Amino acid sequence: MAGKKFDRGSQDVGNILALEHVNVRIPDQVVATLFYVVGLGLTRDPYLMVGIENMWANAGQQQFHLPTGRPQVLRGCVGLVVPDLEALKTRLGSVSDRLAGTRFGYAVENKHVSVTCPWGNRIRCHAPGPEWGDLTLGMPYVEFPVEPGCAPGIAAFYRTVFRAPAAVTPDGAGAVARVQVGVRQELVFRETREPSPPYDGHHIAIYIADFSEPHRWLAERGLVTEESSDIQYRFTDIVDPETARPLFTIEHEVRCVTHPMYLRPLINRNPAQRQATYVRGRDAFVPGLSEEAAVRLPSTSV
Repeated sequence: MAGKKFDRGSQDVGNILALEHVNVRIPDQVVATLFYVVGLGLTRDPYLMVGIENMWANAGQQQFHLPTGRPQVLRGCVGLVVPDLEALKTRLGSVSDRLAGTRFGYAVENKHVSVTCPWGNRIRCHAPGPEWGDLTLGMPYVEFPVEPGCAPGIAAFYRTVFRAPAAVTPDGAGAVARVQVGVRQELVFRETREPSPPYDGHHIAIYIADFSEPHRWLAERGLVTEESSDIQYRFTDIVDPETARPLFTIEHEVRCVTHPMYLRPLINRNPAQRQATYVRGRDAFVPGLSEEAAVRLPSTSV
């Protein structure tokens, strides 16, 4: 191996280590259960938020947080990798009648399934593939629409404040900024001329390694909106680091790696398990294995 050259920079992930959850309020926990658990096949967290005032829905190592309240709609869409698109389509079809009269819908598009929740949140569901590495269940990106000309400033904001790798590429008549979040996760900001609805308070949560320097930068400019605790703070406005011009509004719940929930193990079930066809030992989600294949494997004692 002597003399072999490696591009060490290709493995840099920057200061933002993980995107953990997307939080949107929903008005009806029963309807949310039908959509997120029965339809999407996600798993309600069995340990936290188990009442009727909130639900945390596990998707691999990420979550949707769904507190009860006036509905919120994320401006943009959430990318979700699921192990089996065919099984997903079957589940979504099974809940369509019970979600009639809501904004729920789904459509099979080019290599993904575009899903709309009962209140209008959009989720783009992908099959596992090389672009997601070894991810077979999880949230690889959240995408936001931004005004023309904003993508370069947004990329500069994340590079400056969070030392996150960020690049801007052409995208039709505009541009798209891609901000690297840990390993194979991104925040995507796509320029569009389509009007964007008013911001309604939904948020995302991220974990960062250098906790104090981004806080100092944000606080000096009056951008910190909540001093939550010694292990968490929040900000809402993304600004051009040179001019301080606001570019986009999305609340970030910023947590440090000493936060007790950092990399908390999440329970994920195999949604193909059913009472009528139950197979012992196949309750848990198995990364890299389709749902139906996980059920068809020979039974083992546990």
